[in-house]
Amino acid sequence: MHKQSLILLTIAATLLSSLAIRADDPISERQDLMDGTRDALKAMVKMVRGEAEFDADTVTNSLNTMQNTAATAGDLFPPGSETGGDTEALPSIWSDREGFNQAMDHFAKAVDTALAANPQSVADLNPVLRGITKTCKGCHDDYRQEKDN
Repeated sequence: MHKQSLILLTIAATLLSSLAIRADDPISERQDLMDGTRDALKAMVKMVRGEAEFDADTVTNSLNTMQNTAATAGDLFPPGSETGGDTEALPSIWSDREGFNQAMDHFAKAVDTALAANPQSVADLNPVLRGITKTCKGCHDDYRQEKDN
């Protein structure tokens, strides 16, 4: 029993230290956040395209994920995080901070609108999802550079 406790304690300490390291790395944090947002968006797009059954709980969870991104992503672009970590962030985020902040606000409003609409069918989801994807595209066009893979 003591050996199992020691193993669990070691695992917990390792996880906590990796989270602490990650907390000091805004590039990794924002990449993780955006990856989660991408996955949430994909789940809803599949529903709209008929590639997955509509699921109101998945929609709500996806929109909550996006709402979290809207609330926290802007703070993950501090001065000094312009380069490194294989970032796709364009320098325009820092040179046009007001425009970037407005783009994030537009995203937040689109997500809030979608949450308030409480989509209960694909027909309900489609228009609010288009509003969200439009704000995503607008921000990505001006503030993100796709990396070649």
